[in-house]
Amino acid sequence: MTRSHIYLSRPHVSPRERELLLDAFDSNWVAPLGPHVDAFEKETAAYIGRGYGCALSSGTAAVHLGLKLLGVGEGDEVFVSTLTFAGSVNPICYLGARPVLIDSEPETWNMDPNLLETLLKESAAKGRLPKAVIPVDLYGQCCRWEEIIEICARYDVPILEDSAEAQGAEYKGRRAGRFGRVSILSFNGNKIVTSGGGGMLLTDDEKSARKVRFWATQSRDPAPYYQHSELGYNYRMSNLCAAVGRGQLEWIDRRIARRREIFSYYKNALGGIPGISFMEEPNGGDWFSNKWLTCILVDPRKFGADREAIRLALAADDIEARPIWKPMHLQPFYAKCRRATVGVSDRIFRDGLCLPSCSDMTEDDLGRIVKVIEGCRTS
Repeated sequence: MTRSHIYLSRPHVSPRERELLLDAFDSNWVAPLGPHVDAFEKETAAYIGRGYGCALSSGTAAVHLGLKLLGVGEGDEVFVSTLTFAGSVNPICYLGARPVLIDSEPETWNMDPNLLETLLKESAAKGRLPKAVIPVDLYGQCCRWEEIIEICARYDVPILEDSAEAQGAEYKGRRAGRFGRVSILSFNGNKIVTSGGGGMLLTDDEKSARKVRFWATQSRDPAPYYQHSELGYNYRMSNLCAAVGRGQLEWIDRRIARRREIFSYYKNALGGIPGISFMEEPNGGDWFSNKWLTCILVDPRKFGADREAIRLALAADDIEARPIWKPMHLQPFYAKCRRATVGVSDRIFRDGLCLPSCSDMTEDDLGRIVKVIEGCRTS
């Protein structure tokens, strides 16, 4: 009997999403915009605790327009986490600006506040502060927001918060997406809340929200014909996608609870094995991770096999696992960028592996994954 494929993080949908999707279809609101887009924006903003949401075609589009909103332009610098997906960094280049890449700190795996402060101090001394800072809430875990916000406020540099992977996560009782002047979410197919693709920009300023929506609809002026006084983009979310996202949002707390259960299963099964460690919530109770993906570090000297050997063994059993994001400073396109790195993200990439974390996985699925990993041990 052929075993079923186990995905890294596939969509988990219910009849509710289908019901709302059919409502959008039957109403003939199938093009961009519509009542489900309006409702999805309001419901998501309310869930996060922000004033306004702007539903867009992707999280990358949200970063792009968020940076534009903050005034980033040709020749500016933007500080950004190096351990992240390219969608956090590419929009900086869309605007002709230059990324400056900042390493992780080992406890949260997110942007190191000390390195950020050092860079800002150096930039201030040269009279050239960055136009914005983009800390990324990696793999569903919030940054050290209290420290980052205080540091950036001291230099009057705005924050664009990239919470693409962290919807539903919390830091000191506040949900991810509430910490930046502008914040963004992703609803890509592998996220806990998906709209089949899409993203959202969040802000507390109504004028900013109106501007983003204007840019995202080709900057069409209010006229009886097509008139454009500014450069625009085709970035708005469709009513169909928003309907799916609304259904997904109704389940988010249960989906997060299940992902946290999956993390606990892996931790209980593998945590005592020499050479296996986990991306943990820091001590102190300030963090609540959504555990979007369970991530491990593998020390080959203690475990007897490296991360890649485990990944290949899982793949041989039709199980999808994936290395941690390759840091941007190791990417060919960004290798020459200015950076502040001390080897933390290099090590996490070298030894890190994302394990399957779908919220509809069974105990049999989890047991099968653990058995393959245990079978890789040679020490």
